[in-house]
Amino acid sequence: MNTDGRPRSILDLAAMKAAGRRIAMLTCYDAAFARLLEAADIDVLLVGDSLHQVLGGHETTLGATLDEMIYHAAAVHRGAPRTLLFVDLPFLTYQVSVEDAIRNAGRVMQESGAHGVKLEGGQPMAGTVRALVDRGIPVMGHLGLTPQSVHALGGYRVQGRESERARELEAHARALEDAGACAIVLELLPAALAGRISESLTIPTIGIGAGPGCDGQVLVLHDMLGLNEMFSPKFLKRFAQLGESVREAAREFSAEVRGGKYPGVEHSFE
Repeated sequence: MNTDGRPRSILDLAAMKAAGRRIAMLTCYDAAFARLLEAADIDVLLVGDSLHQVLGGHETTLGATLDEMIYHAAAVHRGAPRTLLFVDLPFLTYQVSVEDAIRNAGRVMQESGAHGVKLEGGQPMAGTVRALVDRGIPVMGHLGLTPQSVHALGGYRVQGRESERARELEAHARALEDAGACAIVLELLPAALAGRISESLTIPTIGIGAGPGCDGQVLVLHDMLGLNEMFSPKFLKRFAQLGESVREAAREFSAEVRGGKYPGVEHSFE
């Protein structure tokens, strides 16, 4: 939320970049966490298709469905109605045709209350981005490690280390900006390359594993909170250790139930 009390909009993203103010973005999948994150003044919430991994326990994001994204996005919007909200378009809901992309992005906006959608890819998706923007649907791009293309990329690896690939990614970023994207997520890029891309664009970049030169940063909420303890890439900083806190609370609950200590008189009705 802005200091004047009004909700943030996509116009604030460009203004934040122009003012040199870093953008803080976190993934979120439910209303309870959304309320907490809005109270913490997080700039942008992203309902990522990572929910298929984080909540569903799957290895990739590829099986996420449009209905799942809409359900979770609507919950997040109810929990944080004044926070800027973007939603990932899942695999094959926008790549097959521009018409599909318009229809599916429209459903997301109409049924969830989101302020925009995020999609993966560069120049090949520029026409789709332009079509969505022309129809009033804000679009955030995504370059570098694009999880929906994980098999084509040969796994979760840093992208753009080779000079030719780096030049391609810079061209992709310009194409997305020219097509009307309001921001671009840069994932798993060398810090110098991400910095160059960020400096070359008028729209903000939001990095994850792309170094400090981006205009903002995003992490998966459960990773940042220490709830996903099996995931520990180099770029991740855990700002809490809630995994151990949850285990300890569950142990204490179990012990009190088995020992007859809970519930007590103070937890019971006359």
